[in-house]
Amino acid sequence: MTDLKKGARITGASREKLADQVTKKYEGGDSIRELAESTGRSYGFVHRLLSENGAAMRGRGGATRGKDSGVRKMASSAKSKKTTAKTATGRARLHSVK
Repeated sequence: MTDLKKGARITGASREKLADQVTKKYEGGDSIRELAESTGRSYGFVHRLLSENGAAMRGRGGATRGKDSGVRKMASSAKSKKTTAKTATGRARLHSVK
């Protein structure tokens, strides 16, 4: 990656070169946060570079989701079932009191 001074304004050819490098790494799977840390720039700066360069932005979570995501989905649906059961029980009590 291009060696940059912290806080230095990046314009012209050096900005285009950095944008190309960052885009290539992002499309290779690096996160915006990883790219920001490796370049010494902010998350917003890197995000703006990617947008200006036409990179296809990933959704939240990016490439970090793997085979484990199914386990999380099952756990969250079990929680919602418990919540629904509690709500249904609470409503039944309200109706029986009247």
